[in-house]
Amino acid sequence: MAAKSLQEQLLGAGIVDKKKAKKIKAEKLQQKQKVKNGKAVDDEKDKRAAELKRQRDEKLEKDRQLNLQRQKDIENKAIHGQIRQMILQNRIVKEDGDIAYHFTDNKKVKQLYISQSMHNDLSGGRLAIAKLDSQYEIIPEPAAVKISERDDSYILVCNNRVETLDDDPYADFQIPDDLMW
Repeated sequence: MAAKSLQEQLLGAGIVDKKKAKKIKAEKLQQKQKVKNGKAVDDEKDKRAAELKRQRDEKLEKDRQLNLQRQKDIENKAIHGQIRQMILQNRIVKEDGDIAYHFTDNKKVKQLYISQSMHNDLSGGRLAIAKLDSQYEIIPEPAAVKISERDDSYILVCNNRVETLDDDPYADFQIPDDLMW
C-alpha cells in the first residue's frame, strides 16, 4: 500500500474538508508557478528594497534629530559665553561695607556686605546681583535686563526701579535698622 499524502491523511481524519484541501492545493500551484516565472524572487527583492529604504529613512531622521540637538547645544554655549562676558565687563567692584544685603539663591538665603550707597541702589533697582560660577557680582540694571532676556537664571536680584518723589511725605523718617533686609 502506498503512503498517503498529508493532505489525504487530514481529509481521512476529518480535520480538513474538501473545499479547504482544494484551496490549499491551488495556492501551492500558484506559488510553484511564481517561482518558475521568477515573480517570487522579485517579491523577495521588493521586500528587501523596502526594508532597506525604511532603515535608511530611520537613520536619516535620527541623524537629523542629532544635528538639531548639536545646534541647540552650540547656541546655548554661545549664549552662556555672551552672558559670562557681559557680567565680567559690567561688574561693579563691591565696596566693602558693614551693611548686609540678603537675597536668595536656590532657596538659600545669602548675604553680601556692601556700602550704604550700594544697598540703596540695589533696593531702588539701579543695581542687580548676578551669579557667575559660584561668585556673586553686582551689575547695573540695564546689563541685568539684557542678561535676563537671554537666560534669567543668572540674575538673582533685579528689583523694579523705584524713582524717589521729591514730595515724599515720609522722607523725614528713618527706617529702623532692624527692618533692613
